[in-house]
Amino acid sequence: VRSVSSNTCLFMAEEVDEIALEIEERMQKSCDSVVRNLQTISTGRANPAMLDRIQADYYGAPTPINQMASISVPSASQLQIDPYDKSSLSDIEKAIIISDLGMTPQNDGSVIRINIPALTEERRKELLKKCKGIGEEGKVAVRNVRRDGVDKIKKLEKASTIGEDQSKEGQDDIQKMTDKYVKDIDEIVAKKEKDVSKV
Repeated sequence: VRSVSSNTCLFMAEEVDEIALEIEERMQKSCDSVVRNLQTISTGRANPAMLDRIQADYYGAPTPINQMASISVPSASQLQIDPYDKSSLSDIEKAIIISDLGMTPQNDGSVIRINIPALTEERRKELLKKCKGIGEEGKVAVRNVRRDGVDKIKKLEKASTIGEDQSKEGQDDIQKMTDKYVKDIDEIVAKKEKDVSKV
């Protein structure tokens, strides 16, 4: 029986810890992405984050609108977009029209206004479905990250870099992280659904 020096044990534990850290970071990113994507869904109240995913053509490069203009909320049901470069007005307008925002911008030649309509029951149902979809995408991303982590740990075990116990422990930790982030995403989506359902 060959003895394993404490240094080797330490190295083995470090490798598993590094994988766990990377996995947690990637799961957190998936969770953050769900939050960002949900912010773009209208609750019937004006919110500049609704425009976060919309990109307009700016000198041939797709550029987020929030980097091209200041976005303000003059009233609870209106957004105002004031481009830093007025020549980009029509490109911003076009980007909003072709986006999945489902709203018609008003371009007065210096600023663009978007009136946020009160949500109809039908539109509310569509948005709730969209919330669910964004949540599902996030959970699939988290589970894919889990699979990557488990594969990496199994490879270390197969190469005899770590023992069976460490492999099992590492995989258990990753499963716990997965459960935590899936639960977090469910809670984030439920909160947004509540907002959308509010009349």
